[in-house]
Amino acid sequence: MSYQHILLVTDLLPDADEVALKTKRILAGSPDAKLSVLHIVQDDMVRFGYELVPASRLSGDVDGEKWQEARTKLAKFLEYNQLEAANYEVTAAISNSKGIVDYCHEKNVDLLVIGRHERHGIAAWLVKATADSILPNAPCDSLVVRLDEPVPE
Repeated sequence: MSYQHILLVTDLLPDADEVALKTKRILAGSPDAKLSVLHIVQDDMVRFGYELVPASRLSGDVDGEKWQEARTKLAKFLEYNQLEAANYEVTAAISNSKGIVDYCHEKNVDLLVIGRHERHGIAAWLVKATADSILPNAPCDSLVVRLDEPVPE
């Protein structure tokens, strides 16, 4: 199958290069595919009634230090892994999984590539891996790359 729009989601942790390598292999088999890369910044949320809104969008802090650092790390990640993305962005969302699924819908992604860290102990019980939350709702094919290192606590 040849993909038209591939989305690489990265947490920018050191093992994200493994996910980039898998993405490069897929791109080699789909030379006409457009690559998008997405990183979601952990953001504080503000509640308005039943709605949650990322605080950075309200305060205009999308150019703040945390955001600039994430953009710089993302650019270095792309350069290091020799990935040419038609579109790459740093964003905030109510949850990582919602932000990723919404992006896939809005941008007509037909392949999502994401890494999955193991979780141990109480973290495994309390918080699901983002990939586990995305798969039932993803509107496209998904490749989950198993990462050996547990998620940092």
